Amino acid sequence: MGAYLKRYLEKYISEDLQKKIVLLTGPRQTGKTTLSKMLTADFDYFNYDSAEDRLSLLEKSWDRSREVLIFDELHKLKNWKSWLKGIYDTEGVPPAIIVTGSAKLDTYRKAGDSLAGRFFQFRLHPLDLKEINDILKPEDLDTEMDKLLLTGGFPEPFLVGTTRFYKRWKKSHLDIIIKQDLLDLENVQQINTLETLIQLLRKRVGSPVSYSSLSRDLQCSDKTIKRWMTILESLYVVFRVSPYHRNIARSILKAPKFYFYDTGQVIGDDGVKLENLVACSLLKEIHFRSDCYGDNKQLYYIRNKEGREIDFCVASNEIPEYLIEVKWNNADPSPNFRPYQNIFRQAKTIQLVRDLQREKTYPGGIEIRKACQWLANLTF
Repeated sequence: MGAYLKRYLEKYISEDLQKKIVLLTGPRQTGKTTLSKMLTADFDYFNYDSAEDRLSLLEKSWDRSREVLIFDELHKLKNWKSWLKGIYDTEGVPPAIIVTGSAKLDTYRKAGDSLAGRFFQFRLHPLDLKEINDILKPEDLDTEMDKLLLTGGFPEPFLVGTTRFYKRWKKSHLDIIIKQDLLDLENVQQINTLETLIQLLRKRVGSPVSYSSLSRDLQCSDKTIKRWMTILESLYVVFRVSPYHRNIARSILKAPKFYFYDTGQVIGDDGVKLENLVACSLLKEIHFRSDCYGDNKQLYYIRNKEGREIDFCVASNEIPEYLIEVKWNNADPSPNFRPYQNIFRQAKTIQLVRDLQREKTYPGGIEIRKACQWLANLTF
């Protein structure tokens, strides 16, 4: 295994750099800077957190003979979009420009001018079974899945592969996000309360999250909880899966679920951790299809007022294409599929099972699939 993993976005970013500014976002320590530097050996790199680099950026004094300019954490520059637009409109490419950041560049700061028409955005996710299968060609996918459940998919702890290393990495990773990135993004005074919110969310993965319940637990307003949740999403700590409600007369209309980009953060049984892992894989594929091909896909869950719930619904242009249930070892078709099969006749109904002796299908269209194999070959 080499020191660098050829990541799944590399080809697409290289192609787009010839024409547009590339904005590369994603959770901290997913490998954005490493990927950017591996696109070519002929690059000039600037990190806005460095005082020396900040001066160079303000002076616009970089090597224009290079193939690629890499601007890291540029979103901390006031009116960075206007600044970048001015460079692109005046000088164009080459050199190609790639901007990286661990917060969502479209929401990080109030920007004065739009980059519309001048950039393509990519979202780099942690490793999942599909990328691991493509890059590492493992002999045993079950073993790789178990490692993902234990250490999450962030490259460094996954490749080290030990619980001891992961626990230390996890603590420092979250500390940096909360005590550095968060303060760059928002003037949040109650850091301890926000840390408690994250601990509460770790125990509520896979369940609809009530803002009012969290506000009672933390003794603050619903509005404050919603603002904090938006911040955690912007920093790629958690992501939201909302309930699908079109064409379902008795669907629930509120209460989203939240999942962690780092599956190792989840507190719960094996089934809950597996559900988080599947959520990460589905969202990663949806973002990949959107960023690289322009597809319009969405991730939901489905639950009606009778409590019949489908873990995940993958929709295209708001029309469900996949209904997915996640089970650890139950190979019997979930009865929760029944209320929705007639409503969404065009959708594939798939039950993913971690411990499965034999894959099978049923006359009604339900497929029982081994989770690791299906996720390793995931495509929409």
